[in-house]
Amino acid sequence: MSNLIIAVLAYLIDRKFGEFSFIKHPIVVIGELISFGEKILYKKSVFRGLLLVMFVLSVVSILAISLQLYLNLFLPLGINIIISAFIASMFIAHKMLRDSVEAIITAQNKREAIAMLVSRDTEELSESDIYKAAIESYAENLSDGVIAPLFYLILFGLPGIIIYKTINTMDSMIGYKNEKYEKFGKVAARLDDIANYIPSRITALLIMLVAKQKNLFGFYKDGSKHDSPNAGHPITAMALALGIKLGGDTPYFGKMKKKAGFGEGRESLKATDVEKALRLI
Repeated sequence: MSNLIIAVLAYLIDRKFGEFSFIKHPIVVIGELISFGEKILYKKSVFRGLLLVMFVLSVVSILAISLQLYLNLFLPLGINIIISAFIASMFIAHKMLRDSVEAIITAQNKREAIAMLVSRDTEELSESDIYKAAIESYAENLSDGVIAPLFYLILFGLPGIIIYKTINTMDSMIGYKNEKYEKFGKVAARLDDIANYIPSRITALLIMLVAKQKNLFGFYKDGSKHDSPNAGHPITAMALALGIKLGGDTPYFGKMKKKAGFGEGRESLKATDVEKALRLI
């Protein structure tokens, strides 16, 4: 029950304040640890990538569990809950995500604004494509940045949310299918897929529930077509909730990548569609 209370408080703190500028963000510290391990261990080798994952998770797990034990042993329950909620809020990114997506609507240079949020080529995107990218990114990151952290916080307390975000950060840093990281980042990428398997589907189900969709599991049909085993489900759920079609061929690194379509609605999107997505959540 205390984990649930901490999760609610942590979400509300993030929703109200977002990131705290007076403290170094723990994700930055975790990123520095990953970079340190990469410098020592990097080779185009799956085994070396496994060693990096083991090293980073061992260090972070020891620190996170020690922190949890200290709070439990030496602080009264009420103060423990408040401090834990404050710490946990730094591993949730709803306000930052929402603000970033909302800023695209009013940005003078929308291509430049969306480039801060997505990895696809943005130079030639139409306004409709920009709004599509914003909604896709919002839906996908609702799982990684909000629902999954809360899920692991409720189940396992502070160590759960900290270890999850460590896995997620490793994937975002080295989990790429390119010449440098194809092998070295494979373990990190697969671990992130496993960690997000349940939360991504919970996210999609919550979107369908809030949007009052009759077929709550209708997102599975198109969601399973995504290259990622997880990302397609919340994206499809958002498309169905808004009555639009997302996905489709997308430019990456100068080449057009074939991608499945998600949803069954119109393909020409407007700023109001982004606003509806933000209001929905």
